[in-house]
Amino acid sequence: MEHRIETAAKLGRIPEEIRTKHKGFSEWNSVSSQRDHQTILQVLIDGRNPNAVDIDGGALPTLVYLSREKRPSHHHKFKAGAMNALIRVSSKISNGKIILNVDCDMYSNNSESVRDACCFFMDEQKGHEIAFVQFPQSFDNLTKNDIYASSMSIIGEVEFSGIDGYGGPLYIGTGCFHRRETLSGGKYSENYKFEYKENFVNQVQESASELEKTAKILADCAFEEGTQWGKEMGLKYGCPVEDVITGLSIHCRGWKSVYFNPTRKGFLGIAPTTLGQTLVQHKRWSEGDFQIILSKYGPLSYGVGRIKLGLQMAYCIYCFWAPNCLPTLYYSVINSITLSPQGYLVISKDYKSMVFTICIRDHNRDLIQLR
Repeated sequence: MEHRIETAAKLGRIPEEIRTKHKGFSEWNSVSSQRDHQTILQVLIDGRNPNAVDIDGGALPTLVYLSREKRPSHHHKFKAGAMNALIRVSSKISNGKIILNVDCDMYSNNSESVRDACCFFMDEQKGHEIAFVQFPQSFDNLTKNDIYASSMSIIGEVEFSGIDGYGGPLYIGTGCFHRRETLSGGKYSENYKFEYKENFVNQVQESASELEKTAKILADCAFEEGTQWGKEMGLKYGCPVEDVITGLSIHCRGWKSVYFNPTRKGFLGIAPTTLGQTLVQHKRWSEGDFQIILSKYGPLSYGVGRIKLGLQMAYCIYCFWAPNCLPTLYYSVINSITLSPQGYLVISKDYKSMVFTICIRDHNRDLIQLR
């Protein structure tokens, strides 16, 4: 997918009439590198404009194109940096109470997903406790046998449903509806009331061009310097799995989350289908999760007194994914020895006899090699 995006950018496959109509797209003509450019922002559809309607005459929502500033001298902070820039810019233009986060390779598969998520947030009894509603990560390109387990069916169908009972699930970075306050560092309060203000966009007096000019500053590279963005506000920096560690910090601030897995999947995306793609993805996930357990945000340390013990243990399932490979490998290899005609296992009653047996075996092997 990265190759397709880069190819499209180099070849300029966006139709010429669209490029000339929207100056945001035309600004790319003067850009020498995708990693070195100014903030590109344009309001493509202004929802306040009475002429912004679809073919049936229905009003269209505000649509904004944003590409944050990138410079070689400033680290772009990957996905977390992009999300934080979007949070700030959207707060200036629309300030919507609910934020939907999906990966670039995912699309909506259920038109009722927004309504379903809002039902949780607006629940009169428990809605004020919910920080985000997490949908399962589903895919439409799975192979017949799914030999690399890319479907993650155990996580989506079993584990997350159980974690939901402890105030979970984890935030997995896509297919998630967030309450804006929680992504801005807000702490849970029993007195919090969800108020949906439908006319916020109409209250903005600035024109579309003025909004573009003022909002661009919020996406500049240097804007976050000396602020709490990436620490106490927005998605956290410094971890390959910024979504999981951000969700953990939200839970530790007193919020809860909901896992919703409808029969018709809310969102579909693209899963890795080759061994190389799978190894790269799993390496990043396992490495990032293990970093969490070693950081100050470890669920067994930071989570004490903040989240339930069951949720702490649930986070540890994924945080110990990397070191868990060692006993898993041992279990797989040792048991397989018994399938060999010449193979057998020596079961020791204590560790001394086991060590003695191993030493004798190694000594005998050395003698055989000498002979």
